[in-house]
Amino acid sequence: MASLGGALSRETRSLRRFEWMNSSRSCHRRLGVRDGVAASSSSSSSSSSSSPSVYLIGAGPGGADSLTLGAARALAECDVVVHDDLGGSSSSILALATKPGVEFVSVGKRGGSTASWTQRDICALLLELVAGGHVVARLKGGCPSTFARVSEEIAALRAANISYVMIPGVSSALSAPLSVGIPLTDRELGRHYSVTSAHDPKTIDFAAFSGIDTCVFLMVGKTLPIVVNALMQNAAKSPETPCCVIRNGMQPDERSWFGSLSNICEKTAGESLSPCVLVVGAVVTLA
Repeated sequence: MASLGGALSRETRSLRRFEWMNSSRSCHRRLGVRDGVAASSSSSSSSSSSSPSVYLIGAGPGGADSLTLGAARALAECDVVVHDDLGGSSSSILALATKPGVEFVSVGKRGGSTASWTQRDICALLLELVAGGHVVARLKGGCPSTFARVSEEIAALRAANISYVMIPGVSSALSAPLSVGIPLTDRELGRHYSVTSAHDPKTIDFAAFSGIDTCVFLMVGKTLPIVVNALMQNAAKSPETPCCVIRNGMQPDERSWFGSLSNICEKTAGESLSPCVLVVGAVVTLA
């Protein structure tokens, strides 16, 4: 198995715009990508009767044990794996891509760093790889349906008439709480739950959480104090509401902090929290 992740990343990191056609000719030759528009497939939806050109796969929370059988089969059929940063257990997942000559491209985003691939870059890469006749596995952490920007990739594939299928994975919104013993629902304590990205708290209507028993926040590592204060002030959550922060849920270095809205920031002070999940609600007491 060969890896293009390092080579491609080094070339693209220096570009403000994705310039695959002009500045990555050597990668074109290695992958067999031809210049021009993406090749059309018989269908642009997941209902295609023929084999898809792109698999949009949820890698789950970490490790091959958390993949679906469908995801494992798709990885075995692909020519190129375009994958996010899957954490410390990524090797066991990538090892399932067993087709001779399979290539790997790492496109993981890292906190808005200029060294990261943009979503536009990733969409362009998928089109170029399919244009070269490759079957592509687009491997995303968690589930493609949950804060994975899969709709942008779907739009690009549809516009180019490229067939694809989506294979679900287990979102960290579900797996991280369960990993520390927290069920998101309970007949008495958790009749409903919400899942929200806390990447940009100013876009969140925190008052809407006032009647939600269990609130789960993803991408909260850098915004925890803002989210906690907003839940108490705008959602009228009691300062004594139980909560838990889980970092790297289901990874070998998983760590969790239990507390309440009034003290969780103190308990996690000075810690590097990303990537983490915040669970707020009485169900935390069931752990």
